[in-house]
Amino acid sequence: MSKLSSQSAPYQHSRRSVSAMMRDVLLALIPVTAALTWLHGPGILLNVAFACCCCWLFEVCMLRIRGRALQPWISDASAPLTGALLALALPPLTPWWLIAIASLFAIVFAKHLYGGLGYNVFNPAMTGYAVLLISFPAAMAAWPDPANPPDLAATLSYFVTGTQAIDASSGATPLDAVSTGLKQMQTLPELRATGTLASAGWVWVNLMAAAGGLALVLRRTMSWHIPAAVLAGLALPALINWIGDAAVNPSPWLHLSSGGTLLGAFFIATDPVSSASSPRGKLIYGLGIGILTYVIRTWGAYPDGFAFAVLTMNLAVPLIDRYSRPALYGASPR
Repeated sequence: MSKLSSQSAPYQHSRRSVSAMMRDVLLALIPVTAALTWLHGPGILLNVAFACCCCWLFEVCMLRIRGRALQPWISDASAPLTGALLALALPPLTPWWLIAIASLFAIVFAKHLYGGLGYNVFNPAMTGYAVLLISFPAAMAAWPDPANPPDLAATLSYFVTGTQAIDASSGATPLDAVSTGLKQMQTLPELRATGTLASAGWVWVNLMAAAGGLALVLRRTMSWHIPAAVLAGLALPALINWIGDAAVNPSPWLHLSSGGTLLGAFFIATDPVSSASSPRGKLIYGLGIGILTYVIRTWGAYPDGFAFAVLTMNLAVPLIDRYSRPALYGASPR
């Protein structure tokens, strides 16, 4: 009698390694990185390079401290991807020590203290970003004027010292301008008349993010469920309120084309570890992120709010997965 072999699930291998998926995402970030660099200057590239190095070094240190082998973890590109996503969320004028602090919280606290890749509850990049946003709000508003971005020398000086005088505005995106203007009892037509809401550069940034994200969907590196649900959850309440009173409620287009909305929908919310796993769960998870983002932008203290929406929904993922679990094949429905 021949001996039967048993094997645990999954029984069908996707033939896609973690490192290959991470590199796909890194390549898909090139268009939006180029668009942000064109809009705000070389500080974006400097932040990306430094954040990737910091995250990789913290990854090595934590593997050593935990007594784990360095391979295959240091070559799976997960740490550089965290660094790249973190850097793209930061202002292009960010001192090096703030990037190091954010990388520390992203890799050490949000990733390895939970057990490393595959065990983290929270999105690592958004954890590091949220720490800086809460702890250093003034530094997180140091965005240069898109009409006159600083050159490499001025950017390096600010990166090293954090005190170089550079023409920077407190409003990074039209979302900041809307939030500030509405608090000052201005209407959207008034803000539009003064040119405050001119956002052609940010439209291109979001279009490039969407192009990279759609490429990942077509390559099946990610599914369409979370990005589509995020955009629907954000656009629908924006549309309802905009129809109700367009003078004080930004249009869905402004919400979708400003800030890092599409970067967040395609590259941050879709983190495979901290997001929901089933198709129905992904839709619920994405809708929650979109709705919470709109709530924070409209009634909260932060003009964007995407990071806090993601981290909040990360907490709900175990519950979402529990009640959106697909029925087993052959099992009778309850």
